[in-house]
Amino acid sequence: MKVSLNIDSDFKETKVMIETPELDDSVQDILDFIKARETEFLVGKDGEMQHILKPTDIHYFHTEKEAVIAVTSSGSYKLKEKLYELEGILPSNKFIRLSKSVIANLHELSRFEASFNGTLCVYFKSGMKEYVSRTYVNAIKEALKMNRRKSE
Repeated sequence: MKVSLNIDSDFKETKVMIETPELDDSVQDILDFIKARETEFLVGKDGEMQHILKPTDIHYFHTEKEAVIAVTSSGSYKLKEKLYELEGILPSNKFIRLSKSVIANLHELSRFEASFNGTLCVYFKSGMKEYVSRTYVNAIKEALKMNRRKSE
């Protein structure tokens, strides 16, 4: 892998460009690292109070009456972002889609339970649970395999 750096005071902003023949694990790691740096916090609302939330403290995001809710150990907070926007800015090695209405923090998952209809029930360390729709079951399995290989 070649790396080049061009520092010039005439540049207005930092621009990262990756040229690659395919999206492999090393490129995905770089993208996830950059995404994590960009998304250092989210702003969530609880009543009239605005709270600064670190993505690593969030157990999962879900939709509720056309709003996106971030669930943490200290409570639930309403966000301005849509789920698809969160999916784009959060690192894919830490957050994964469970269904059309839920994105979960992989590091907050506790266990899985298979359901009779092909879905999975996911339990979080907090005791909360959500369901993985069949569409996303393989993606979850793959994400867990990839993370397991990296930690060995």
